[in-house]
Amino acid sequence: RWGNIVNPDEVVDQFGADTLRVYEMFMGPFDQPISWSTDNMVGSRRFLERVYSLSLKIKNKISNLKSKKNFPPEADPTRAKKLERSVHQTIKKVTEDIESFHFNTAISALMILLNEMEKEETLEIGNWKLLIKLLSPFAPHIAEELWFDLEEKKSIHLEDWPKYDESKLESDEMT
Repeated sequence: RWGNIVNPDEVVDQFGADTLRVYEMFMGPFDQPISWSTDNMVGSRRFLERVYSLSLKIKNKISNLKSKKNFPPEADPTRAKKLERSVHQTIKKVTEDIESFHFNTAISALMILLNEMEKEETLEIGNWKLLIKLLSPFAPHIAEELWFDLEEKKSIHLEDWPKYDESKLESDEMT
């Protein structure tokens, strides 16, 4: 009667179900009141578009490996180690945040990891799979699609949750 509602069907039609889910979980802690606005959904949409764009880099790598041509350059070992540390830190952070219902900071950690992955000239498929697994509770539809694009046979939601390696969390450098 007050006209102050947002029909979720209209939001899903405009932005997609995964964008709506990511936006609602990224807004802030669940135990605090937050002003809801569709104007701010663009950031969540862009995040998912960037994830999908990164998948194109992986598809190209897979097709190059299958055709045995145009091999991407080998990854710099220092950068690879830094990315590996970031991946394990993100697994730890997302796991702990999901358990404590801090979904907003879990999604923030995924955004930071995505930034790191986008900087890489070549990206290991294993690291890509970990990102998709970590994303799957927040954006299940795109995660499932990206998972099947990797020619996986069973649903991503039936996969084991990633585990972090404590020894890979610490940096070799001190400032």
